Amino acid sequence: MTRTVTVGLDGSPESRAAAEWAAREAVLRSLPLQLLHVRRPAPAPAAPQAEAWRSMPSETAEGLRLRHPGLEVTHEQIDGLPHEVLTRAAEDAELLVLGSRGLGALGGFLVGSVGLVVVAHAGQPVVLVRAGEQAADEHEPDPAGIPSAGTAYRPVLLGVDADRPRDAVIEFAFAEAQRRETSVRAVHGWALPPYYVYGLAAAPEAYHDIEREQAANLTRVLAPWRARFPEVRVAEESFGGSPSVRLVEASAESSLVVVGRRTRRNPFGSHIGAITHAVMHHSAAPVAVVAHG
Repeated sequence: MTRTVTVGLDGSPESRAAAEWAAREAVLRSLPLQLLHVRRPAPAPAAPQAEAWRSMPSETAEGLRLRHPGLEVTHEQIDGLPHEVLTRAAEDAELLVLGSRGLGALGGFLVGSVGLVVVAHAGQPVVLVRAGEQAADEHEPDPAGIPSAGTAYRPVLLGVDADRPRDAVIEFAFAEAQRRETSVRAVHGWALPPYYVYGLAAAPEAYHDIEREQAANLTRVLAPWRARFPEVRVAEESFGGSPSVRLVEASAESSLVVVGRRTRRNPFGSHIGAITHAVMHHSAAPVAVVAHG
């Protein structure tokens, strides 16, 4: 089966932004794009509304073909519960893209229940794209400070747990940076062991020893990926504290944020994790959630 970049489509502004992002990603990956419109079982709509729903995927596909010449775009309508259909679709895709409602002037995401369930259970990477996302948002401003899609991509932002590194998450970020011909900004936040906290006042140099150790640990974790992707520049950032705030702040200067989610056997619950959950809800850039063991 041919792998695709698949996007969930419902006609909303956020799903249209997701479709545009997915089209750009499909071009970067040299893959076809599949538009998937899930129709929730419900009473039959009025005839004009039903016709609009039937024509929406084909009209969206035609617009994407015009804006991305040469891109293969297919579309499909499936009846069912959105979270179930989209989770199954993710297994047959290389990447699943979903829209998330923007929070207006506050920025960031408001991830709906469907998105949360799909992210929690999909085995393949899921990218969340906020309403209003534009291609120029992922690029550096031009020399005059004007947004442009013709300039270099902003860095790919990677959340790394250097104590428990996950190859799938790191590889995804480096591969995305390579496609974009940009850099990776790797952020590692760490917490002091409880037995250290009480002794720091008497021996503050111990904190600096831990700082150096954690920074060296991050460098060690990333070394194999630097060797595998030698053309990708890497900026490392290791600090004491939770990385969620730093990731959200840095997302405004990033083309994509990459975080991980542990794969769970239990089919119930969300199991997303506090850091990934915070980034999903507040990032200013598209967020890729990559499942790992």
